[in-house]
Amino acid sequence: MDNITSHPREVQDLKNKFSEAIIDFQATCDGVPTAWVGKDDIIDVLRYLKTEIAQPYKMLFDLTAIDERTRAHREEQPSSDFTVVYHLMSFDRNSDLRIKVPLEGEYPSIKSITSLWPMANWYEREVWDMFGVKFEGHPHLRRILMPPTWNGHPLRKEHPARATEMGPFEMPDEKQDLEQDALEFKPEDWGMQRHTETSDFLFLNLGPQHPGTHGVLRLVLQLDGEEIVDMVPDIGFHHRGAEKMGERQSWHSYIPYTDRIDYLGGVMNNFPYVMAVEKLAGIEVPDRVKVIRIMMAELFRIASHLVWYGTFAQDLGQLSPVFYMFTDRERIFNIVEAICGGRMHPSWFRIGGVAHDLPNGWENLVRDFINYFPRRLFEYDKMVMDNHILQGRTKGVGGYSLEEAIDWGVTGPNLRACGLEWDMRKKRPYSGYDQFEFDIPTAVTGDSYERALVRVEEMRQSLRIITQCLDNMPNGSYKAHHRLTTPPLKERTMQDIETLIAHFLNVSWGPPIPPGEAMVSIEATKGINGYYLISDGGTESYRTRIRTPSFPHLQTLPLITRGLLIPDLLAILGSLDFVLADVDR
Repeated sequence: MDNITSHPREVQDLKNKFSEAIIDFQATCDGVPTAWVGKDDIIDVLRYLKTEIAQPYKMLFDLTAIDERTRAHREEQPSSDFTVVYHLMSFDRNSDLRIKVPLEGEYPSIKSITSLWPMANWYEREVWDMFGVKFEGHPHLRRILMPPTWNGHPLRKEHPARATEMGPFEMPDEKQDLEQDALEFKPEDWGMQRHTETSDFLFLNLGPQHPGTHGVLRLVLQLDGEEIVDMVPDIGFHHRGAEKMGERQSWHSYIPYTDRIDYLGGVMNNFPYVMAVEKLAGIEVPDRVKVIRIMMAELFRIASHLVWYGTFAQDLGQLSPVFYMFTDRERIFNIVEAICGGRMHPSWFRIGGVAHDLPNGWENLVRDFINYFPRRLFEYDKMVMDNHILQGRTKGVGGYSLEEAIDWGVTGPNLRACGLEWDMRKKRPYSGYDQFEFDIPTAVTGDSYERALVRVEEMRQSLRIITQCLDNMPNGSYKAHHRLTTPPLKERTMQDIETLIAHFLNVSWGPPIPPGEAMVSIEATKGINGYYLISDGGTESYRTRIRTPSFPHLQTLPLITRGLLIPDLLAILGSLDFVLADVDR
């Protein structure tokens, strides 16, 4: 055990309280205090951190696992076949804490923490689905992203990642019968009851279809007359193995995959990924890169919010706004296309910079938009937010308290609507956000209407940020001149063979990133989005974990819809602003 006095105060408190439970401490590239805890003590340790320690870690930000069996570089880490990782967040301390539990065996088990954090329900199901780690005491441990008939656990290292690693697809009669039986809805399998002594319940399938549910989502409603008694969200229809692909692509070639997670967020998906790789590699980007990234991210924040705004109004019966707002979104895409070459999925950020410098005339495009858009927002306020029918449908509907929001892992506008002034751009500035002047919109009740109010005001704050980028764009390079991200200059490759080889390897295989692990989170369009990356010293990621905001947000649906009616559910769905690719990955 290393010298405990060299660690932050929270780690010292943990060691003093649980001297026998703490196995070791680990240094990481992201600087997050990381403690290894024995599996039998995990409940006591996490309970202490959530409820007993001063300035507690109230939010379980993420829960995931690592298959350690083929990892080469694990210096000064306890032996384990699998590791379960708990990432905790304290708003009072403005700090994080990572707890790791080493597990031995081919299919290990650990105690469930759903009694401490209700949001752990889906996260533990995901770990079991993807890795085969069982959680003792979980109320409903079943597959969540994969079909119930799936064989194997996809994020284990022995599970194939490509169709070429499998045999040809076959559908014999017995398999078809099995799949058909799995489609039959049985309420008991979902933890529901068919009736009580006084009522027979009706079960309604809402979806899976895109219109009305904002993606390929199935909601199984338990109804007593017209009242929602309970609900089970059924996800996984959009799962494409994004984390698995992160282990099969080079560090550079994985960037386009990130665009497809929150597919409305564009380059904002690249943002945390490239910054996590840069942290692993020790790459510092120029100031010009930082400001360019912020400007493009805020343009995509507005573009994403416009999609939400229009479809939110459409869900509540207004047809015109979605056409106006999508037209304004096209104005943003014209800017994005002129700068990046792409529109929805430009995949433009690079490790160490951006793909190329800003083109001539970019200033005029951006200035035209920031002069045009404020008056449009004013018109939309009158059309949508001031509409008394919309207010009647959304005020007091689908709200949660601040304590509930934190317990369920809610972040972003949905959390700020509950009254907590928390924005990663302000509280933990990245890429130079601390140099910008903007406000953090908040509300009070956290209902469907106030979630909308916060997002509308966020677009105005994004305009302020973009204006400052336009007026204060630094000079300099659009990329870092670091050997792991920028190949040797082309004219030098014809002078000596070593430079030519270095150039060829860098652009084909990509750079080998030093061993280590790091998580970087940003304030994305829908909440906090983070990439937790582990490098084993190679040209590919050993473990790519994507913590998206939509996954925990969708899990809150049963909590905020019980006792309401189906039309209320549609208003709530629109107000949450989720994307199913962001949920399923």
